[in-house]
Amino acid sequence: MRIDLHIHSSVSDGALSPTDVVEAAVAGRLDIIALADHDATAGIAEARRAAKGRLEVVPAIEVSSTHGGIEIHILGYLVDPDHPGLVRYAAQALERRDERMQGMIRRLEDLGIRISYEDVAAAAGTGMIGRPHLARALVEAGHVRTVQEAFDRYLADGGPAFLPTELLTPREAIELIHEAGGIAVWAHPPFEVLEKELGHFVDWGLEGIECYRPMNTASQTRRLEAAARAYGLLTTGGSDWHGDWNGPLGSFAVDRHRVAALLELVGI
Repeated sequence: MRIDLHIHSSVSDGALSPTDVVEAAVAGRLDIIALADHDATAGIAEARRAAKGRLEVVPAIEVSSTHGGIEIHILGYLVDPDHPGLVRYAAQALERRDERMQGMIRRLEDLGIRISYEDVAAAAGTGMIGRPHLARALVEAGHVRTVQEAFDRYLADGGPAFLPTELLTPREAIELIHEAGGIAVWAHPPFEVLEKELGHFVDWGLEGIECYRPMNTASQTRRLEAAARAYGLLTTGGSDWHGDWNGPLGSFAVDRHRVAALLELVGI
């Protein structure tokens, strides 16, 4: 069984529609996926319709939060996509993300790189505007050669043009996920924050850590697993896939035994 519990669609900042994500997942021989768009759940129903029994789609969301000036993402699994609190939050997040993008564009201008909001919006199409769209606009304008270069030089966390999405605190993100019936898991935790703050996050209701990612080294994975064991937390994993620049969907997959406890809660 091949599993990927962290995938994005064009409902947030992914390249493909929820339907096309499912088609790519089937082509990539995945058996279980979680559609975990940033601050939005509007694509889950479409993805489930497209799956038509060919694979399982776990409802999820990746909630943006800020802690000590650092962006922290909390995955919510098994959320009710239509929960009123999530719907209100998604509308607020859309407005705040537009403000953030304007700020990142201004930071690039300060670096001598001119790009327009309209260029980024064109790259996003009908989806929520995010960093991958800004990266693609930078490629189209000839400022960088690849999306990865745009992140490496300017847009990665802590980069010269980066701004966090200041929406909630981690505690508020965890509470929002619980209100919507979900399970709260810390996505790609920065080690310097994890080691200092994990106990607080657990006190606030955190239930898991994303341990398995394609960019992790073996030693990093072991550190994350050890942290999860120390606090009795669930372990999860996924590609954090946004588009083909991350490689073909399905090129990374997690074995069932690594995420078995979460899947039991899901009922799979």
